[in-house]
Amino acid sequence: MASAAEKYAAFEEKVSRTVYFDNLSPQVTESVLRTAIEQFATVKGVKFIPNYLGPSNLPQCALIELDSSKKVKEVVSMIGQYPFMMSGMPRPVRARPAVAEMFDDRPEKPDRKIKCCWLDPNDPDFEVAKEMKRLTQKHAAEVEYVHKLQLLDEKKLAEQQGEMLNTHSKKFKLVESIMADGTAKHLAKRYNLRVADE
Repeated sequence: MASAAEKYAAFEEKVSRTVYFDNLSPQVTESVLRTAIEQFATVKGVKFIPNYLGPSNLPQCALIELDSSKKVKEVVSMIGQYPFMMSGMPRPVRARPAVAEMFDDRPEKPDRKIKCCWLDPNDPDFEVAKEMKRLTQKHAAEVEYVHKLQLLDEKKLAEQQGEMLNTHSKKFKLVESIMADGTAKHLAKRYNLRVADE
């Protein structure tokens, strides 16, 4: 049986091989992520981080364990340089190396001692604790507001991409109809141009 130090060392090794992905579409599945990332590295495991507080349509986060820590840097760099495509549409996905606090199944750090106690309201640390609690609540409200803005931005982006797709589709149909009904050949003869035969 491995000691606590050995377990934690193995866990730290796993963390060094893991990439944290943020702002993933709620429709993304493990197979989609595996297919996308396995273009660059071997995926050993995918774990989605559940969102217990927000609605289910919020962007997802995931931890993806790779075969080496060197590949983590390559994947993070690649995601930073190129858009993450899903169903033919780019998605502003973020990636960064994982840290130990992102894992809910992390083992206890050896020789770490946690001491809990109730604070007396007259204790100087009581005000510090109250301020920490207030800042945590403020941070949660800010995160919720940012999520709302992010969803609005994504909706606008999806509408723009949909309009662009429809515009391009109409252009291609127009070109196809011009080629099919002979208008292109007629115009080519008129202006002494050559049109490649289909």
